[in-house]
Formats: sequence, structure tokens, C-alpha cells
Amino acid sequence: MSALSPAEFAYCALILLLAYGLRGSTGFGGAAGMPLLALVVPIKILVPVWTLLGLASSLAIIGKDRRHIALREFVAFIPWCVLGVLVGLYFFATQDERTLARGLGVLVLAYAAYVFSTTFHASGATRPLPRVLSPIAAWLSGVVGAVFGTMATVFFALYLDSKSMAKTAFRATLSAMLLTLCVARGIGYWAVGEFTREVWIAFAMALPLMLIGIWAGDRIHVRLSELAFKRLVCGVLLICGIPLLLR
Repeated sequence: MSALSPAEFAYCALILLLAYGLRGSTGFGGAAGMPLLALVVPIKILVPVWTLLGLASSLAIIGKDRRHIALREFVAFIPWCVLGVLVGLYFFATQDERTLARGLGVLVLAYAAYVFSTTFHASGATRPLPRVLSPIAAWLSGVVGAVFGTMATVFFALYLDSKSMAKTAFRATLSAMLLTLCVARGIGYWAVGEFTREVWIAFAMALPLMLIGIWAGDRIHVRLSELAFKRLVCGVLLICGIPLLLR
């Protein structure tokens, strides 16, 4: 982080404010923040910091929705996700910066294509995953979350889609899953020594920006329609995914 220029620090601050402002105002778009930051911040620092930010933001969000969590589905999800986290931690600890950056680039492009495809469905979602495959989705959410610190929500959505639950329960259970993943991978990063002094300094610098972004987002409504907004975020993801592949 000490190698970043003043312009790069300003860029990171702007991305954090925009990403969490979008999450606070629309509930969608925060996922674009990490790959944009990965263009200037080393992955080995960014992923643990993003985990701490996700933990803090999830604790704030889940409070009002905890009564609607589908406990049966949530409990069934936990062991598969934890197993995925263990696998993901191995890859995170053993792969170099360039491999991780390129892997994130591939994942970002695939995620953007997936979300963009949902905008052409009347319901805003793809065909539900067969229930027999839901453990695989839970496992992949742990792997992807541990390796890259983001994009796991697509597998959460696939898992919950297979359960055909109500909208309120879907949102609440998804929030609980995000919190669980953040805790699990946070423990894992601590166990393998990834929470370095530089990570904690970066988190301390980013936390106020995250809180300001969420606070501002709660008070700002994006004028774009949800459909146009999703497509805009997909375009941003596609743009930032390509440089990651070339690193």
C-alpha cells in the first residue's frame, strides 16, 4: 500500500465511496468495487481487507432481517460453504499475485455475463438450479469467496433459487450467508497469517469511507431503472475484467 501514489489513493477512496454508495441505495453494484480496486491494490492485501469490510457491512445490514432467515436452508448450507472455504484458502495461500489477478479477471467477466443474462428474463433471474445441485453451489460460494473475496453471491443466489423461497426470506438468508462466509474466511486468513499489519492499516483507512458510502446511499436514490443500472454495472465489470487478465 505504501507504494501507491496520491492519485491511486484518491482513486481507491472514490471507488469505495461509489461501491458502497451503490450498495446502500440500490442493493446492487458493490461487487464492482473490488475488481476496480484490484487494478491498483495487490490481491493479497485487497482480499483480506474486503473480507473485513464485508463483515462490518453485513453486521449492519442483517440486524433488521434476522427474523426472516430460512434456518433449515441456512444450516444445510454451512458445512458445504465451510468445506469450500478450506479449499479456497489453499489456493489463495499457494498462488501468486498474477495468477490470482487473472483468475479474478476470468471470474469477473463470467459474473458480468451471468448478471447481464438475467436482465433479459421477465423475473430478473435465471432458471432455478435443480435441488440436487444446490450443495455444489454452496461449496463453490466458499471456494470463490475465499480465493477472491467477492462474486460468491452468484452462487448464493443459485443455491437459494433452488429452494423456491419468498423474497423476504431470500434476502435475509442471503445476508446471513454473506456474514457466515466473511466470518469463515476471516478465521481462515487469520490462521494462515494473511491479516498482516498492512492489511489492518488498509482496513482502518477504508472503513470510514465504507460507512460514509452506505450512509449516503441510504439517502440517495439512483434515477436509473434497476434494469439499466444492472446493465451499467455489467459494463463496468467487463471493462475492469480485461485489464486484470492482462496483468
